[in-house]
Amino acid sequence: MYIYFSAIFVGLLLLSNILSVKLFEMGSFILPSAAIVYVITYLMTDVIGEVYGKAAARKTVLAGFLTQIIAMVFIYISIQLPPAPDFHAQAEFEQILGGSFRLIFASLTSYVISQNLSVSIFHWFKHKHGKKKLWLRNNLATMSSQFIDTVLFITIAFLGIVPTNVLLGMIVSQYIWKCLVALLDTPFAYILVKWTRKYEGNSPDHVIKPS
Repeated sequence: MYIYFSAIFVGLLLLSNILSVKLFEMGSFILPSAAIVYVITYLMTDVIGEVYGKAAARKTVLAGFLTQIIAMVFIYISIQLPPAPDFHAQAEFEQILGGSFRLIFASLTSYVISQNLSVSIFHWFKHKHGKKKLWLRNNLATMSSQFIDTVLFITIAFLGIVPTNVLLGMIVSQYIWKCLVALLDTPFAYILVKWTRKYEGNSPDHVIKPS
């Protein structure tokens, strides 16, 4: 199951980069559509780390980072290709798929720092509690790392572009949303971990241990 969870992680990561273009309103919060997807990537690394270990979780994070770089290179190339005469959506294509260097830098920086921090915090608590208190390390690792992710991304991407009060409002609203999702995904962490351990126990190859 390790390869499938890693594939889901990378897929959601790439999807979040595309969905971030659209903003939606929920009550008094204005959030990028990526907010409904990106936070689930932390659930994936928690499940991978719980079942397969810290090294496997770090490899998944690295795979996501490299995949984002590769995807951005090919997106840039595709944008630069001369559009066919009958293709009249070049401007829209660039607007949706093309991001400024500053946004790309903000995304990659916040990603690599926060995801690795999440893995470290998760496994610090796992070393302390063993298999007990999955809910605690799942939530503390996600909430701590998501705070860093939110502050880094919004600050790097928008500092000097929007007023300070707007910047702080964006950080607070997005972080509250991410914490709510982290709390809601806790039952799914238990379900996925239990199901995966049972699956691997019944697998002919038993537990896969990524090297």
